[in-house]
This record gives sequence, structure tokens and C-alpha cells, in this order.
Amino acid sequence: MPAEIIDGKAIAQEIRESLPARVAKVEEKLGFPPGLGVMLVGDDPASATYVGMKEKACAKAGIHSRQVTLGAQVTPEEVFGHIDDLNNDERIHGILIQQPLPPQIDTEAVCAATSPEKDVDGFHPHNLGELLRAGTAPFIACTPRGVIELLERTDTPIKGAKAVVLGRSNIVGKPAALLLLARHATLTICHSRTEDLPAVCREADILVAAVGRPKMVKGDWVKPGATVIDVGTNRLDDGTLCGDVDFDDVAEVAGKLTPSPGGVGPMTIAMLLVNTVESAERRAGLA
Repeated sequence: MPAEIIDGKAIAQEIRESLPARVAKVEEKLGFPPGLGVMLVGDDPASATYVGMKEKACAKAGIHSRQVTLGAQVTPEEVFGHIDDLNNDERIHGILIQQPLPPQIDTEAVCAATSPEKDVDGFHPHNLGELLRAGTAPFIACTPRGVIELLERTDTPIKGAKAVVLGRSNIVGKPAALLLLARHATLTICHSRTEDLPAVCREADILVAAVGRPKMVKGDWVKPGATVIDVGTNRLDDGTLCGDVDFDDVAEVAGKLTPSPGGVGPMTIAMLLVNTVESAERRAGLA
């Protein structure tokens, strides 16, 4: 039987539709709505597209969006000056620094300079440390949080399940692994040096693919009935997009499967909005 397709667009829409009422309560308490500051540095077309999508999503939810756009030759001093400005702006409750950054800008230093109380990306060392220490944090990286939301909202059992995360990045792989571990999954993290990778993946009840290689995961990598979450978004030579999972092949084996695009991607933006609203609720004393 073909896999049940997990509709990330529909689930993300449900989440986004719940936000305007929360935004209104924040505005009533503070006198202004939740605010998201977005910094776009450089001339990467994909980054500009993503920032535009996030701005539109903010507008629909009633969230104030402030964009800072800087050229590719910007100095580190200018970048950190704008971060300080956003840190000190009381109308901004979340700060997002769109990556990748130009080579002269230290990405880790930028993450550390962002106020941990406004770090809606979940990349500040404090928030990453809390995730490691406690299994949760004031802000959890948006894509990993979206992965967990998809699992929980589709009633996928996590406690006691064997979970395999394919990928070990600080942005997706590691935080997703920590969130699964905090929910009592038995966890394996795989990477490019894992021996007999298909065999390890076949052990998974939950397989999260976040490796950035198009259609890498094949049907014979997947345990029959497993839940497969495809985090990847890759552009092929013909301009089409695909995930890290060979969708048609895996759909014949998996029990549940996210498409790409249309699975995890919409959840990432939804979780960014949720993180921003939660930050404002804390500031307003509503959480």
C-alpha cells in the first residue's frame, strides 16, 4: 500500500491560522504587535526569495516585519551595528539573520551577537545549550521544531521508536536528534562516514533525511511502514526541486512520507512565526 502523504502545507496553514488571535492579545497588552527583524546580507537570490516569503507570512499573521538589507561587501562592524540596533528595539521580539552570509562575516559570531531572548532561529549558544541540557529551549530551530510538529500532529509514536537522523548539521540534524531523544526515541545519527548507511536507515521506525543530496534515500533504504521525513530541498539541472528522498521509490515502502517541496518547508516558516509570537507573549507576560 502506498505511503500516507504528510501534508506539510495543510498542517502549517492550521498553525498559521491560530496566530492572529494570539497576536491580537499581545497587541492589546503591549500596544503594538509582535515584531520580527530580518537581516538580509548579500545578493543570494534564494535568500531574497525566502525573506520575501517570510515577510508575506508575517503580514498575514499580523506580525510587524522590519527588514534590514545590506550589500555583499558590507563590513562586519556594520552587520554587528545593525544587530545591536535590533537587539535594543523594544518593538522587535525576534531576529532572523538570513544565511548564508558573505565570507567576511563570521556566522557563529553573528549568531552569538543576537540576543538569546530574540533568537527565533534557535542558533544562539545559550539556546543550543539549553536544548542539549534540557531537551527544550526558549527558542528551538525552526526546521527541527517543524519536524517534531509533523510527527506529533500525525500521531506518529516517538517514545520507544528507533529514530535515525541522516545528517549532523547544527541547523537541522543535531537539533532534530536532540528533540527526538528528549521524547524518548532510541536514536542514531548518520553521516557521510557511516558504514553501510542503507542498512542503518532500514532499522528506523522514523527516518529524518537532512543531508542535502537529491534523491539519496531509496526505497530499499526504508523499513516497511516507517515514517520518513524529508528535510532536503535540492534544485536539479532542469530547474525542478526535489528532496533528499526518492519520493516515488520510497512511497511504495514507507508508512508515512513527507513530500519535498510541500512537506517540511512550509513548517519552517510556520515555526518562525510561532517562535516570534511566543517571544512577544513572554515579553507581554502572557506566557
